[in-house]
Amino acid sequence: MNESTETLSILIPVYNEVDNILPLYERLVEAIKKTGKAYEVIFVDDGSSDGTLEALIDINKKNQNVKVISFSRNFGQTAALSAGIDSCKGDIIIPMDGDLQNDPEDIILLLEKIEEGYDVVSGLRKSRKDRSISSEAISIDSR
Repeated sequence: MNESTETLSILIPVYNEVDNILPLYERLVEAIKKTGKAYEVIFVDDGSSDGTLEALIDINKKNQNVKVISFSRNFGQTAALSAGIDSCKGDIIIPMDGDLQNDPEDIILLLEKIEEGYDVVSGLRKSRKDRSISSEAISIDSR
């Protein structure tokens, strides 16, 4: 991955993910280091009641690139994403789930596509670990 002046904003809404926070953070930082890009990680705690916020605060104390937004109660993923996007300062925004179903190493693949000239890049999870409604993906190439 070529180092560049572009900065990354990794946006992660979380709700009651205390067991996943530290492993996600560690894997995420390792993947970001491989990109050579400056970064910020914004966790939006959506009113967790299981110690998630405390774990995020501990991480923030160790890494000032990690920012934490905390909601007083659960407002839902859309509100968490909106608040996070409003706080992002990076040139490239990469939203991720906080439940370890998104592999942080995929950031490298997304950035490779951006470097090819795409303005918007999205991944499609092939194998989900939860129940969900099926949907179709549409690819748009505006080059």
